[in-house]
Amino acid sequence: MKTNAVIDRLRSNKMAVTGGIIVLCLFLAAALAPLIAPYDPEAVNRHSVLSAPCRAHLLGTDDLGRDVLSRMLYGAGISLSVGFVSVGIATAVGIAIGAVAGYYGKAVDMAVMRFVDIMLSIPTFFLILAVIAFLDSSIWNIMAVIGLTSWMGVSRLVRAEFLSLKNREYVLAAKASGASDLRIIMRHMLPNSMAPVIISAVLGIAAAVLVESALSFLGIGVQPPTPSWGNILSAGKDNLEIAWWLSVFPGLAILVTVMGYNLLGEGLRDIFDPRLWDERS
Repeated sequence: MKTNAVIDRLRSNKMAVTGGIIVLCLFLAAALAPLIAPYDPEAVNRHSVLSAPCRAHLLGTDDLGRDVLSRMLYGAGISLSVGFVSVGIATAVGIAIGAVAGYYGKAVDMAVMRFVDIMLSIPTFFLILAVIAFLDSSIWNIMAVIGLTSWMGVSRLVRAEFLSLKNREYVLAAKASGASDLRIIMRHMLPNSMAPVIISAVLGIAAAVLVESALSFLGIGVQPPTPSWGNILSAGKDNLEIAWWLSVFPGLAILVTVMGYNLLGEGLRDIFDPRLWDERS
């Protein structure tokens, strides 16, 4: 698909445009947090404990007097970093395993896919909880654990694409010319398999943000005083009756983030799927 055609389709797809704007705003908020955050996100102010939203604190303060807006801006960077790094790990592992299974087929494919089936039979969130329980709850461990337990869907996508591509003329011509398996996979097959992988990665970022928020909410994710939407929400749980803003604002941030990535992912699916585009033409 030509670049100009992709750009034209992107512009005409309202879901992708809306999702892209939301994601761009989140990136700007995270990148500019040190410049636009009104306070130090870890600064404790005992004179402003659980202050309601006002001119001085637009989103109120938490149970230690820390500014919620500042913590949410810095927390955006944490949540987005977890999403991107964990999905990057999952995508790399999934591509490698799926490519091997799809390219070699037969016994290799059967063995690899049975392992994938076993991994899929284990509830991912509980697997993450079990692994995190034995590790230090650092941000890097959380990224690695989420990534290494989320690659199965990508591997299945890549395997399916490779199975459909390995008998194409250009692949057979490359084999006949003596090209190595690695060269055929990297130069001829993988580039033609990336569209569904990109869509899966975008949707996976939303899922990773949800998982990180859930882990932090349960107290085994990002640890205070480091700000995270999940641990801000956890503080709101303990003060729900007297400090509604601690639950509402981080909850809305998670909702908008997940919605933005899902809209972008669904829009990209429509753009890259020629069958859907032909139906609408």
